[in-house]
Amino acid sequence: MTGRLLDVYHRLLKHYGPQHWWPADSPFEVIIGAILTQSAAWSNVEKAINNLKSKEALSVAALRRLPADELARLVYPSGYYNAKAAKIKSFVDWLGEQYDGDLDSLFRLDTPALRRELLSVSGVGEETADSIMLYAARKPIFVIDAYTRRIVGRLGLAPQVDSYAAFQELFMRHLLPDEALFNEYHALFVRHGKDVCQKSPRCQQCCLASLCSLHRVP
Repeated sequence: MTGRLLDVYHRLLKHYGPQHWWPADSPFEVIIGAILTQSAAWSNVEKAINNLKSKEALSVAALRRLPADELARLVYPSGYYNAKAAKIKSFVDWLGEQYDGDLDSLFRLDTPALRRELLSVSGVGEETADSIMLYAARKPIFVIDAYTRRIVGRLGLAPQVDSYAAFQELFMRHLLPDEALFNEYHALFVRHGKDVCQKSPRCQQCCLASLCSLHRVP
C-alpha cells in the first residue's frame, strides 16, 4: 500500500508541480480560511478574506470586537455567512479566553492534544481541525476531504469502512509522518479533483488513468 500511495503522489506531483498551499500571509489567516472554505469555492473565500483585510479585521482582537452582523457582511462572499461568522466568533472568543489569543501557545500542544482542543470549539469539525493543524500549526496529519475520498475510491484504495477516520488512517499508517509530504499530497488531491477527477471525470486528461478502475470501464 505504501508503494501504491507514493506512486499516486509522484504522478500527481510530476503532472501538476508543487501547489504552494495554503495561500495565506499568516497562520491565523489560514485558520480563518479553513473556516470560510467550508462548502465554498476558494475564489469566494479570497474575496471574504480581502474584505476582512480591508477593514483591518484579520486578527483575534479585531474579530472579537467586531459586531457579528458586520462580520457576516464581510464574509458574505463565502456563503453561509451568518453561520460562518458565528463559527469565527466562536473560535476567536475561545482562543482569547483559553490561550489569551496566543496561537503559539496553542500550537505548542502535541498533535493529539491540539486536535482534541480544536474539536472542542463549536463549528470546528474534523476536516477544519486537521486543515488548521497541517497548514497553520504544521503538524503531520493528513486532511481528508471530498476530493480525497472520490479519488481514492476510484483508484480502488478506499478502506472498507467509509469514515473520515478510516480514510485518514490509510495515509497515516502507510506513509511516514511528514508534514511537507502531507501538505503537498492533499493539495494535489484538491487540484486533481477540481480539474480532472470531477463528479463527471475527465479521464482522457488524467495522469492516474492507468491506475484507475473507473477509466477501464468501457
